[in-house]
Amino acid sequence: MEFVLSVNFYIAVLTAVFFLFWKSRRKGCQKAYERLPPGPPPAPVVGNYFQLRGKEPYKHYLQFSKKYGPVFTLWFANTPVVVISGYQALKDSMIGMGEEFSGRANYPLLLKVSNGYGVLVSNGDRWKQLRRFCITTLKDFGMGRQSIEEKVREETSYLVQTFSTFGDSAFNPKDLISEAVCNVICSVMLGHRFESDDPLLKLFITAVNKYFHFLNSPTGQAYNIFPKIVSFFPGKIHDVLSAVQETKASLKREVEARWKTLDPSAPPQDFIEAFLLRMEEEKHNPNTEFNYENLLSTSWNLFSAGMETTSSTLRQGLLYMMKHPDIQAKVQKEIDEVLGPHRSPSIADRQNMPYTDAVVHEIQRSMDLTPTSVPHYMLNDTEFNNYLIPKGAIVLPLLSSVLSDPKLWKNPDCFDPENFLDENGRFKKNDGFVAFGMGKRACLGEAMARVELFIFFTSLLQHFTFKATVLQEELDTTPLICCFGRMPRCFECYAVRRT
Repeated sequence: MEFVLSVNFYIAVLTAVFFLFWKSRRKGCQKAYERLPPGPPPAPVVGNYFQLRGKEPYKHYLQFSKKYGPVFTLWFANTPVVVISGYQALKDSMIGMGEEFSGRANYPLLLKVSNGYGVLVSNGDRWKQLRRFCITTLKDFGMGRQSIEEKVREETSYLVQTFSTFGDSAFNPKDLISEAVCNVICSVMLGHRFESDDPLLKLFITAVNKYFHFLNSPTGQAYNIFPKIVSFFPGKIHDVLSAVQETKASLKREVEARWKTLDPSAPPQDFIEAFLLRMEEEKHNPNTEFNYENLLSTSWNLFSAGMETTSSTLRQGLLYMMKHPDIQAKVQKEIDEVLGPHRSPSIADRQNMPYTDAVVHEIQRSMDLTPTSVPHYMLNDTEFNNYLIPKGAIVLPLLSSVLSDPKLWKNPDCFDPENFLDENGRFKKNDGFVAFGMGKRACLGEAMARVELFIFFTSLLQHFTFKATVLQEELDTTPLICCFGRMPRCFECYAVRRT
């Protein structure tokens, strides 16, 4: 059993020790905090920790928004955390005041594995340069274009072949889907895919799984509020950090090998080579952001976020299909009419497959993968909604409040593709679909993720009908872990080959 109880015990003991320190600090900061949005009263030292701890803190946020309004304040220890909920408040802040809200808060775990480097956690000029480079380079290597579709279709063919080997036997698709998604990213980042038994591929997947399971655990939640206390004890945090460092060390060896053979006159073959060429161009610039630290951390950012989010969404989609066989049958009917049994899908087919497109979107909406997104950070004192959000405050965009808003969706509380269809059965866009975030910090891999989700999902249902190993009414589609993000439950299934 994880040592959550031990952590809570130490927190209780240390409350008395730190009370005077907390009180004096709050008094010194009183002027800066006096115009914060309202919120539940915090306890000394621990803030609102005991009101939020558990597997689903975002549900507490939704309840607080009903009581205190669309903008309210929580306290993580001595740090104010402003939660913004509802479509209009999020639009006004993340888009209307995008520059002011573009800072990235560094959760201790994110900071620990990156040391402040990389596109995910950086701010200011570093972030702008890295994000611009990532978007441009990913486009060059196929993001949102036909070349990335070819990579996805290649991995889909391997995945279909592997699923077929199980015949009438049940199996857990988790690792197989993770390998397929990871290989798409490897093709872009490293220029090639890996065989399923390759140690480096297994290392990537193991590290990402450990990282996200810890980030979403109660102990991970405690670490992000009290990192020094949790780090003091033995436990999973040390195993997670070791796995991430081992992965980054392997990436570094790949980078160093590329560096020795790099030809500056030849076009880059993958993301890492493109970054190395930029490093070569700026080697005489003492202030360049194109260095080993940013390359390794950015590579980890793209591998971890890209693999976990897409593979989790696909697995959750299979769960929904088993839970709703009528919806699975409608998707397959549309696939048969548009694609037939053999032609591989392309992203261009999406416009002729409104029901399948609606199902893919509904998987994302209903799953609500990242209820609060990755936290933002106020780089300056900012006026918003008649409140003053001070420099240094963390801001949580409560995306869940939009994805579950009954004013925006026909049936927000259940899995229903009709949420994305009009009365004539055509696909209907909805501004409330914020699964990829909002504003300047929205997911930079959105275009690639959309291609992967549509082609993987459509291809799998083209070739298989998925059936559960338990009775339909016993199949639980609620996420197993719901802290930083929402992760699907592990399950076994039957992949019945369609003839």
